[in-house]
Amino acid sequence: MPFRIVQSKQNARLKQLRRALAQPAREAGALAGIEGPNLLAEAVRAGLRIAAVFVAQGSERLLEGLRLADEIEVLVVPRALLDSALATETPQAVAALVEPPDWTWAHLFGDPKKTAPLLLVLCGLQDPGNLGTILRSAEAFGATGIVSLPGTVSEWNPKAVRASAGSVFRIPVLNASVEECLLRLGEAGVVVLSTTASNAAPADLANLAGPVAILIGNEGNGVPAELAARADGAITIPCPGPVESLNAAVAASVLLYEASRQRSGWNSPVEQSGARR
Repeated sequence: MPFRIVQSKQNARLKQLRRALAQPAREAGALAGIEGPNLLAEAVRAGLRIAAVFVAQGSERLLEGLRLADEIEVLVVPRALLDSALATETPQAVAALVEPPDWTWAHLFGDPKKTAPLLLVLCGLQDPGNLGTILRSAEAFGATGIVSLPGTVSEWNPKAVRASAGSVFRIPVLNASVEECLLRLGEAGVVVLSTTASNAAPADLANLAGPVAILIGNEGNGVPAELAARADGAITIPCPGPVESLNAAVAASVLLYEASRQRSGWNSPVEQSGARR
C-alpha cells in the first residue's frame, strides 16, 4: 500500500475531500467524504470503491488491518492540514473519499419472493442526525429501502453518515420526486401510509406485513397535507404520556419495529398472555 505525502492545502485530492464534506453527494458519480477508521472499515466491508484515503502524519498505524487494496491512493497529511479539511469539531486522524452505491428501484423493492417491500419515504427531513438514526434503524429492522423526497438532507451529510454507523453504505436510498415516488410505489403494489400524531389507526392494528411504504414527515411540520391526502391510509403511535408528538427518528424506529414484529410473527407480551385490549 503506497503512501504519498501531501504538504499543500491546494492538493487536488484534499480539495476534493473538503468539497465532498461541505457539499454532500447528491448526483450520480459524485464522491462522498467519510471520517474515521471505523467508518472506513465499514465502507471496505460493504464493498464500496475507495477513491482515496487520508491519514494524519504519525497515525499511519490506524490503517493496519483495514485490508485496503494496493491500488488505493493513500495520502499522508500533516494533522493541522487534515483537520482544516474535515467537518467535525474534533476531527479524526483518518478520512476517505468513497463512491456511493448506485441504488435503483429494484434494490429498494428487494426480492418479492423473499419478503414484501418495507420502505420509508422521508418528506423534507432536515436534521442529519435524525436521518442517520433512521438509516441505522431501517437496516436493523429489515427495511428494504428509503426514498428521499426533495427537501430532505443528503444521506451523505457527514453527521448523517456518522449517526448511521455504516448503515448508509448498505441500506438502499434513492432520491426521487413526489410524482416519481408515488408512481413507482403504485406500480409495485405498495400501500402508502402517512403518519400523524392522532386521529388515525394505531400502528399495531394496521397491516405492516405486506408491501408498505411509510411517510415520515419534516421535524416541525410533519407530512405535507397534500402528500398525506394522496396516501392510502394513515397510522399513528398511541402515546399515553403528555407529549404532542415523537421525534422523527424515534417515530420511524418504533414503526419499523412494529413492521418487523408483524413480519416475524412475534407476539407482544399482551398477546402472549391471552389478554385482550
